Amino acid sequence: QVQLVESGGGLVQPGGSLRLSCAASGFTSNGHGIGWFRQAPGKEREGVSCISSLKGSTYYADFVKGRFTISRDNAKNTVYLQMNSLKPEDTGVYYCATHNGRICNLGSALYDYWGQGTQVTVSS
Repeated sequence: QVQLVESGGGLVQPGGSLRLSCAASGFTSNGHGIGWFRQAPGKEREGVSCISSLKGSTYYADFVKGRFTISRDNAKNTVYLQMNSLKPEDTGVYYCATHNGRICNLGSALYDYWGQGTQVTVSS
């Protein structure tokens, strides 16, 4: 069965950095598109970044461009989200998600499998 487990969240000060991990099991993640999403209390889930498995194309929401980087480690079957220059508005639960295809986009409807999430809090 497909399983995704996020880790790496925590409490950081504004301007700090975190690296989130999405560990896959039950499938080889380099054959699937994978997205990162986040949700703050009282707000809808929003797409942050994604990486396809067709040519490894990456996409970013405007509010994280230049600050976040998505990448793969195929040997570890893991996708990462490096987050730099964090802002208080980046606070939320971060989820990774995948589906049976190779493309990706930042819309949650594409994805069938979701992790449990990891909390990111940016505060001074």
